[in-house]
Amino acid sequence: MRAAAALALLAASAASPTLGDDPARLAAGKKLFTTADPPCALCHTLKDAGTSGKIGPPLDELKPDPEQVATALRQGVGVMPSYREKLSEEQIRALARYVSKATGAAK
Repeated sequence: MRAAAALALLAASAASPTLGDDPARLAAGKKLFTTADPPCALCHTLKDAGTSGKIGPPLDELKPDPEQVATALRQGVGVMPSYREKLSEEQIRALARYVSKATGAAK
């Protein structure tokens, strides 16, 4: 029974952009911020990533939560394209968690 509960918690953590601050996952999200096609860094300012994009909103001021970032990545917002076809769901979740953690929105 304990193993099943632990497995369920692990699965929920992997599926949710709001759970799990594995350093490797956050590092992957940070890398995606600057290397996705097109890179988030091209348009967005994010102090932690050392970027100063001027097209999209400054993420340090916006402080989006992981769900907001994941939704924007999946659907696109305004001139921001959707990344649904370019990034896996795990990459979207890692990037969403990184952005929200780097801005201080996620604790």
